[in-house]
Amino acid sequence: MARRRRIYEGRDKVLYNGPEAGSLVLSFKDDVTSESGERSGTITGKGVLNNRISEFIMMRLHEIGIPTHFVRRLNMREQLIREVEIIPLEIMVRNAAAGQFAERFGIQPGTQMPRSIVEYYYKSTELKRPMVSEEHITAFGWATPQDIDDMLALALRVNDFLSGLFLGAGLRLIDFRSEFGRLYEETGEMSVVLADEVSPDSCRIWDIESNEPLDSDRFDLDLGRESEAYQEIARRLGILPEGGPIDTQGPETVQ
Repeated sequence: MARRRRIYEGRDKVLYNGPEAGSLVLSFKDDVTSESGERSGTITGKGVLNNRISEFIMMRLHEIGIPTHFVRRLNMREQLIREVEIIPLEIMVRNAAAGQFAERFGIQPGTQMPRSIVEYYYKSTELKRPMVSEEHITAFGWATPQDIDDMLALALRVNDFLSGLFLGAGLRLIDFRSEFGRLYEETGEMSVVLADEVSPDSCRIWDIESNEPLDSDRFDLDLGRESEAYQEIARRLGILPEGGPIDTQGPETVQ
């Protein structure tokens, strides 16, 4: 078997070269880091669960016409993705106050926003992900005005879909972080697509009745039972049946 080449390693994922041109393998780790970056640890089984949850959501997004880099899940921890040119921005869509946003504005966590608030952050660990404006983005050449329009439209569509999906499972989408990339086709055409993952690592998801966090904030807030929270989300989405193994179905593939 050919030795895989590691392309990139982040806090909770590793990228390897893919089996064919224009593809990469995304591997999910059990590592977890606090929002401030000051604490780190592991959540047993997190990588497996995030792989399955992200696969499930990416497939549902594909069904409603939202373009993503996802191709198919390969195994328990890995999925095949299309190689894209990552736009160095994170787009936060906030439906309710939580985390540093709540602290920044002195708002009670869980307070519903009058409308969804969109924020842009420069994707730089060294600079601690500073919040930026559209003027920063275009002035520094990170994205064009058309890129921004495309990312914003896709982020809001994803937010609408996820809010409804989680609501049907008795869950509340507080906010979510998304990343996008430029996908270049052989024809020379370029399109902006959703990249990275959609999982409890990139979303704040609360139980709709108790307002209990069921995402990586459990680690930030030292609430414990992090693995059980991730499993609960998978169960409510129908990915992990009660008492069943995590990998209960074969991978799905975007056609």
